[in-house]
Amino acid sequence: MSTDDHVRKQRIADGLEEPVDEAANLAERLGLSPYPVNYWIVDYDEMNELIAYGGFQQRYPHWRWGMKYDRQRKQGQFLGGKAFEIVNNDDPAHAFLQESNELADQKAVITHVEAHADFFANNEWFGLFTDRGVERGGDGRGPDASAMLARHSEAIEEYMQDPEIDRSEVEKWIDHVLCLEDNIDQHQPYVRVQVDGEDGRSDEELADVADQLEDLELSEEVRHQVFDDEWLDAQRDDEEAVTFPEEPEEDLLAFLRKHGRQYDDEAGKAVEMADWQREILEILRRESYYFAPQKMTKVLNEGWAAYWESMMMGEENFAGDDEFLLYAEHQARVLGSPGLNPYKLGKELWEYVENSVNRREVVERLLRVEGITWRNFQDVIDFERVQELLEPEPRLVDVPGHLDELDPDDPRVDAETLATARDGDVDVEQYPWKVLTYDGLVERHYSLVKPQYRGFVSRISQNELERISRYMFDDARYDSVEDAVADVDYARGWDRMREIRESHNDVTFLDEFLTQEFVDEHNYFTYEYTRASDEYRATSTEAADVKKKLLLQFTNFGKPTITVADGNYRNRNELLLTHQYNGVVLDVEQAKDTLERVFELWGRPVNLLTIDKEYDEHDVEVARRRDREPEPEEVGKRLRYDGEAVTVEQVDWSAVEHLAADDVDYDTKPDEWLA
Repeated sequence: MSTDDHVRKQRIADGLEEPVDEAANLAERLGLSPYPVNYWIVDYDEMNELIAYGGFQQRYPHWRWGMKYDRQRKQGQFLGGKAFEIVNNDDPAHAFLQESNELADQKAVITHVEAHADFFANNEWFGLFTDRGVERGGDGRGPDASAMLARHSEAIEEYMQDPEIDRSEVEKWIDHVLCLEDNIDQHQPYVRVQVDGEDGRSDEELADVADQLEDLELSEEVRHQVFDDEWLDAQRDDEEAVTFPEEPEEDLLAFLRKHGRQYDDEAGKAVEMADWQREILEILRRESYYFAPQKMTKVLNEGWAAYWESMMMGEENFAGDDEFLLYAEHQARVLGSPGLNPYKLGKELWEYVENSVNRREVVERLLRVEGITWRNFQDVIDFERVQELLEPEPRLVDVPGHLDELDPDDPRVDAETLATARDGDVDVEQYPWKVLTYDGLVERHYSLVKPQYRGFVSRISQNELERISRYMFDDARYDSVEDAVADVDYARGWDRMREIRESHNDVTFLDEFLTQEFVDEHNYFTYEYTRASDEYRATSTEAADVKKKLLLQFTNFGKPTITVADGNYRNRNELLLTHQYNGVVLDVEQAKDTLERVFELWGRPVNLLTIDKEYDEHDVEVARRRDREPEPEEVGKRLRYDGEAVTVEQVDWSAVEHLAADDVDYDTKPDEWLA
């Protein structure tokens, strides 16, 4: 970058103080309540480092950060990717702006960040990691993640620099844990694992006879002569097997932290974890809990930020006349990115929620007009007239042109700001929203009168009309359509959106609000791989099928659900994991690699029960000729790693029957394929 270019970009960065202040004021006026945000100006390399570090300036030493940095840098160099910002979940939040971005981009980032900070501060899933919940005895504050991660970084770096600890062993240990970083109980708040005697049983008490004999360090000759296999089996039969945990444990990292050991290659057996190993495992587990809400709310959070960014930049003209085209182009690129785009899907769903809630409010009012029922609704309502009645008053749309007409006693008008604006102390041309209250802004931006949503009310189905009518308990009636529309609550859509923002994650959001109307409007469909033709085909446009496919990608971060079933499997101190089968089989090769990692944290053989699908070649050939899909046979399998090799064996169906989901199937293939 040339000196002149650097000076020009730095000048833009220096001029961001006003946009930062006004974006925060506008966000608050629109009903948002974000964490305070600290903005930092960084250069291109610093931005790439922050993205690699997950939005923080200090992380523990590990090769993964360098890999992410290199990928981010090459993406910008060769694929045209551009980093606009990164913001972290902290109180106060920290947002980093790249100095080389244009002013229009910086403003867009600032409005986007304010919405993210609001989501961080109010979503209950993020609240699981904070002390802000008064009902949990918290002090109302959000996380102090920057300090936490810095402490973690320093602790791990001290272990790496300890002359008594091999640095490579620390790095390998981190690799083992990171392979399992998503195997936590994401629906529970983080609680540090307490190891010493909290369940009244020590690992020694849970060890089987074979392990105790190993601790005696007897010679092989003595062991074979005195304690042969037959004798060991008899001891196991006589003992009552100790099975734990009592219920399947979802937090695999916590279980390994509490009961795991390390495998000592020289001794050829499991030994206690070193203090540094347990501490690093707990550090990485805690970080997994911190980052879990971000993974659980990607669509919800990014859609929320994109919605309010568009509202502030486009509809409230936060982007100046000379900036709007550049902003629109960049937002179109973000929303038009290929693949499953969380920004696009999230923004569209939030807009659909807003429109649906507002439509219901209007319909409920109209159904209470004398002579109007759900049966004749479509025939007797003049929807163009309703549209005219819903239009906001001109004085709310064009504030500068009607400044003298605004009534300070109107609840939609901020009387104090109106007075200063009339004195010329407020730039109403640039910031007309300052003169309006929340009530004024919800009417000014009412979704059903926007050009792209005209006709949304008239498209309501008869089934929806009947359902709304059935659950209407207010029997008050209106004499006319005009009276009914005059009573419409313009804030209902935004109020409901904030309620949803507080309690939902991606899975619940998609499950509740993705409807057939939404799928049809936005042209969503499913596709499947067919063995018959060895290709992918579009399979369904049904909302239920689209929803199943989306939920598959977001449930448990899109990864298999693995739980701890038994820490004393077959009374041999072996670990038994179970895969909660949902119709999608495991990648066996990845499962094998993962078992090897788990072995390093358990120190003893590790087992995994799962369900697999097997296809008969003859059935596949017959199905191909008939343009159908072959029917697979579901079989139970157990993978076992003993420290040397992974074995896979078929087990009786009764051993895995409880793992099969009885009401979830992600297969959307039709019975017969179209030729």
